[in-house]
Amino acid sequence: MSDDSQRPIVVKRIKKGGHGHHGGAWKIAYADFMTAMMAFFLLMWLLGSVSKGNLKGIADYFSNPLKIARRGGEGAGDADSLIKGGGKDLTQQVGQMKKGAVQEDEQAKDRRRLSELKKKFEALMEDKAKTNSKLAQFKKQLKLDMVAEGLRIQIVDDQNRPMFKSGSSELEPYAKDILDEIGKLLNDVPNDLSLSGHTDAQQFASGQRGYSNWELSSDRANASRRELLSGGGLSIGKILRVNGFADQVPLDTANIYAPVNRRISIVVLNNEAAAEIRRQAGIDQEANAIPASEVASRVAGNKVASGPN
Repeated sequence: MSDDSQRPIVVKRIKKGGHGHHGGAWKIAYADFMTAMMAFFLLMWLLGSVSKGNLKGIADYFSNPLKIARRGGEGAGDADSLIKGGGKDLTQQVGQMKKGAVQEDEQAKDRRRLSELKKKFEALMEDKAKTNSKLAQFKKQLKLDMVAEGLRIQIVDDQNRPMFKSGSSELEPYAKDILDEIGKLLNDVPNDLSLSGHTDAQQFASGQRGYSNWELSSDRANASRRELLSGGGLSIGKILRVNGFADQVPLDTANIYAPVNRRISIVVLNNEAAAEIRRQAGIDQEANAIPASEVASRVAGNKVASGPN
């Protein structure tokens, strides 16, 4: 039997080793990944919210930055794009505005101003009619309505109270009174005016040869214009157009000989209608249109320079 005390004692030591010290390198890699993903989703959101025109502007900037830098700068791009400025033309140096919103806002202001003018005019006529018997009798011959061009004020004839002497462009005294009141009121609004004269279908048989309802309607419109300027104090630059329509646009289509067809129509033009008239006349409103105040001053200056005619 062996002596157990003589056996060698073997001690097994288990070394618990790790995988080595990695530090925080994985955190940096993860942060880079998250940053890249955030930038990607931000880019997708921007691309989805920008219009095609603005995307083209941005693409042009990156494809040829030197050209945009030379000709763009402040004002290059659209108002809602990443490039500071506004408008469709990226070459413009001055910031542009979105035209659609501006035009809608101006049109709304224009309609509101004309509606207020209509109410003010009706109230004024009611007040004047209380103290002036002639205007009270004439009140029924005034017709106000909103048309496509703006606020239309029509002064129509009555069988017993015509505006003009028969077959003439000479205004009756009470017609002058009403035109004077209209002129004072219209001078307070910035809108341009259009005047037109109308007759009934009765053919003009007297007077000089070749004189017809066309000439008569035009002369009556011009006589009304002169009274608005002289008696009503209307600014000369406010009247944009004067027409004579003869009997071609009757108010009473069922009876083309009715007295109401003989009338003077004054239209307080909205901005869109005034711009269209200028466009038809070949005037660039934005570049060449002369403000009404400047027109009046030029005319006054010419009168002083040339003396009385």
